[in-house]
Amino acid sequence: MFNAHFIPLFVIIPLLGAFLVSLLGKYLKRAFVDIFSSLICFLLLAISFFGLITLRNSGTSVLAYKIGGWIPPFGICMVFDGLSAFMLLTVNLIAFFVCIFSLNYMEKYTDKPKFFTLFFLMLTGMNGLVVTGDLFNLFVFLEIASIASYALVAFGTEAEELEASFKYAIMGSVASSFIFLGIAFLYGFTSTLNMADMSRVLSTKPSTWLVPFVSVLFLMGFGLKAALVPFHAWLPDAHSSAPASISAMLSGVLIKTLGIYAMMRIFFNIFGMTSAYSSVLMFLGALSMIVAVILALSQWDLKRLLAYHSISQIGYVVLGIGLGTPLGILGGLFHLFNHSVFKSLLFLNSGAIDYSANTRDLKEMSGLKEKMPVTANTNLIASMSIAGIPPFNGFWSKLIIIFACLQKGYVGYGLVCVVGSILTLASFMKVQKYAFLGELKEKYKNLKEVPWAMKLSMISLAAICVLGGLLLLPSLKFFLNDAVNVLLEGRNYAGIVLGAASR
Repeated sequence: MFNAHFIPLFVIIPLLGAFLVSLLGKYLKRAFVDIFSSLICFLLLAISFFGLITLRNSGTSVLAYKIGGWIPPFGICMVFDGLSAFMLLTVNLIAFFVCIFSLNYMEKYTDKPKFFTLFFLMLTGMNGLVVTGDLFNLFVFLEIASIASYALVAFGTEAEELEASFKYAIMGSVASSFIFLGIAFLYGFTSTLNMADMSRVLSTKPSTWLVPFVSVLFLMGFGLKAALVPFHAWLPDAHSSAPASISAMLSGVLIKTLGIYAMMRIFFNIFGMTSAYSSVLMFLGALSMIVAVILALSQWDLKRLLAYHSISQIGYVVLGIGLGTPLGILGGLFHLFNHSVFKSLLFLNSGAIDYSANTRDLKEMSGLKEKMPVTANTNLIASMSIAGIPPFNGFWSKLIIIFACLQKGYVGYGLVCVVGSILTLASFMKVQKYAFLGELKEKYKNLKEVPWAMKLSMISLAAICVLGGLLLLPSLKFFLNDAVNVLLEGRNYAGIVLGAASR
């Protein structure tokens, strides 16, 4: 189908970008590397918008690109539906602003071409994982993104970063092993790797032991990738040690793509959501929400504090999606998008402070608002958003999740959401007090605000935090509704995709 020919570009463009930057970067001026990298990210963002509009105007809920013209399940296909469109726009939006921020921020690190090579490889893996219709290729793209992220965590080459990267790589390899084993068992039973065909086979050839066993493997594997409690041990070290640009990508989109998205796609569209899966996901979501926010309260390292909040906020997403109701899934996906925006902004703020003040210790800071007004104000907006204060975007998604809990009769889970938000607010009031308010210390008298590219990224993300609630307007809500509908289709996804691929 002609309309589907744009889908491979999500993989081809960043992969080509990684190849060209690594090949030519050392021979070309730094300005060229900056412009070329920004252009690649802008192009991916533009194609994400184009794909969203094309899908809306196509008259169908799924677009399928058949690689080599082979019809699935015999050939590999790439699938673009409402959930793919939602995730690709989220990933490439954050990647664009992180890329702009990195133009100045990464100057203090050793080799910018190497950074952008790894950055584009990570983006290739994330985009490929979202569009693939094949379970083994999902694993391949997951590994591409993971290995690039291991290297990026260690990019500063200090002892702390290398140790965090090593721990991240070990835990990531364990997660990948669980996922690979699960895929192997499924392939042995169904004799297919196409996700839609696998779903069709499992619905006609039920197994009493296979799906529950593989579900546990996937829950551990993708739970580790998403850093849900109790699989979260690697995240605080990895996210706090990495350069701020990479922390923003890891917390903003990587853990959601490699963990949450893959888990949603498999549990809803291949296995079919059951009450048992729902109960487990809700429990893990609520546990992550409370445990991580309590651990965050005692942190004085700004980036480590933010890392624990990533685990906590992922809990809201998993709780909403785990409810399995239209309202719950809407709230979970909306919070996934909102968290990508405000958490990326918070990590970029921490990078701006580290760039100018050369510290991440809250006890070392004081009165920075006087010298860094843009950083201070955008941080305040992001802090209000993550705490769920109206009218910022985080308020609307948390409110929907709480209503969804009450609608299904889970008053306790709704209460956990409220308590989590109150503790989050307390944590970020501490950040505001120690970092930006109070009297400016003598050593910061000559402090300057960060360069324009870094400010542009922070202001843009802050604007999305303020205006994010507008996505609930009827004229814009299709962005979320189309993604929700894909998950609500459950196993019917198989027939829709195979039908689209056969045309």
